[in-house]
Amino acid sequence: MGKLGGEELKKLLSCIKKDPRVVVPPMPGYDAGVHVIGDKYLVVATDPCIGVPEEWFGWLLIHYAASDVALFGAKPEFCTVTLLGPITTKPQTFQTVMAQVCSAVDELNIAIVRGHTGTYEGLTKMLGVCTAYGTVRKEKLVTPGDAKAGDLILCTKSLGLETLINFSRMQRALAQRLFGAEKAEKLASLVKMESCVQEALKLAEIKGVHAMHDATEGGLTNALNELAEASRLGFEIEFEKLPVTSEMKILKESFGLSYEQLLSTSSTGTMLAAVEPSAKRKVEEVLRETGVPTSFLGTFTKNKNRELVRNGIRKTFPKVADDPYDRILSGKV
Repeated sequence: MGKLGGEELKKLLSCIKKDPRVVVPPMPGYDAGVHVIGDKYLVVATDPCIGVPEEWFGWLLIHYAASDVALFGAKPEFCTVTLLGPITTKPQTFQTVMAQVCSAVDELNIAIVRGHTGTYEGLTKMLGVCTAYGTVRKEKLVTPGDAKAGDLILCTKSLGLETLINFSRMQRALAQRLFGAEKAEKLASLVKMESCVQEALKLAEIKGVHAMHDATEGGLTNALNELAEASRLGFEIEFEKLPVTSEMKILKESFGLSYEQLLSTSSTGTMLAAVEPSAKRKVEEVLRETGVPTSFLGTFTKNKNRELVRNGIRKTFPKVADDPYDRILSGKV
């Protein structure tokens, strides 16, 4: 599951020629690209959608790409949508997903410009791809490479958020047995937490928020390593400050997950940000007003060591993510 590793991705992208019009070209750690358009920057992000709850497929398809645009400080304005299905896919299935898509773009005031729909041999389930676009003033652009030494590491919501929500929807009986019926149903209702468009746009307006990244595939492990790599920094975080819910602890015990896997659990909707200490109070205030839980895990450092402190003992933070998302959603305890 998931993206190519950093080195393999670099090899894949090595044939792309530099172009002076492109400000942020395709590269590891950056989930959007940026090019010049007039006196502004155009931020472009594209994402696939597959293997998610059917009743939310179209909504998530839009928000995956829109979130990546917003994390660069740009409001998503336009998008294209591609829907591909197995040969047996009925027109009604496409129509249902498209209705979900239209609901999502209406919420965000995004215009659909173009798309493609079709059925193909070799596909076994619906696959969607959305490309989202948004403009931002040049001085307002935020990228994962802009973190500064001394910045605080902000984490919103909780680790494994996406995994918990989708597990509760797709393995309802098991989720109810593990969490209790009331809590499982509550988690299943939180799909809209898998977007960070609104909070990213609000944080982008705060002076002192230097970099943002969402914790999608590979969870905290991938997101934090990619921020550090892009900004050429190290970091130090405290294990005890990690936002881990009781339900995520139950999943860890039930599926026999390691702490490395806990840190790597897919968590779309959770985001990290590099925040100047002087902006901490303003960030907390803004996110509190929007109902988004916040945790400050540690700091980015000038030295390039990446450390996790647990019970006062320093350990090297995992370099490679081991995301148990597929295994958990299979329900095979």
